[in-house]
Amino acid sequence: MATPKTSLRTPTARVRGLGAARKGTGHFIALRTLGVALAPLGLWFLWAVISHAGAPYAETAAFFAHPVNAGLMLAFVVAALWHFRLGFEETILDYVTHEGWKVAALIANTFFSVIVTLACVLAILKLAL
Repeated sequence: MATPKTSLRTPTARVRGLGAARKGTGHFIALRTLGVALAPLGLWFLWAVISHAGAPYAETAAFFAHPVNAGLMLAFVVAALWHFRLGFEETILDYVTHEGWKVAALIANTFFSVIVTLACVLAILKLAL
């Protein structure tokens, strides 16, 4: 008959490090704030795409040469990709159980988000300037 393992650790010590590490509220607020910001930016983005569908490159470049349009597009891209990174990070933390895969997925998520954001920002600035 096997005896149960006894531990000298308290219940708090056993679960420490398994929770949100006091970052859950900030993460939650950031996701909701970005979601609210993306609603009007997304509507503007849809309007911009629909109104310039089939337009020549010169007309689209002239549209993004206006500082307001370039600024709104930059805000949309940065907010959308930040929202993506936070949301996907939450999914990885919730569903990837192996610690090594979790760390690798979080690193890949961050690198992907940063690289795509930089590429989009550079493309928008190239059109705007």
